[in-house]
Amino acid sequence: MGLIIWLVVGGIVGWLASMVMRTDAQQGILLNIVVGIVGAFIGGLIFSGGNVNPALSITSFLVSLVGAIILLAIVNLVRRGSVR
Repeated sequence: MGLIIWLVVGGIVGWLASMVMRTDAQQGILLNIVVGIVGAFIGGLIFSGGNVNPALSITSFLVSLVGAIILLAIVNLVRRGSVR
C-alpha cells in the first residue's frame, strides 16, 4: 500500500512541478511520477540534511515539490541553456 501512495503522491508532485516550470506538455504521467519521487529525494537531502522522512505531511509534500522544481530547473538548464 505504501508503494501505491508514493506513486500517487509522486505523480501529483511531479505534475504540479511541471505546471510551475511550464514543462507539462512535454512529459507524461510516468515522467511526472519519476520527477516527483526524485524531487522528493532531492528536497529531503537539501532541507533535512540527508534524513529522508518517508511520512506524508504538508511539510514533506512542500519539500518534495521544491525538490521537483529544482530538478526540472536543472534539466531545463542542461537542455536549453536557460531555466525559463
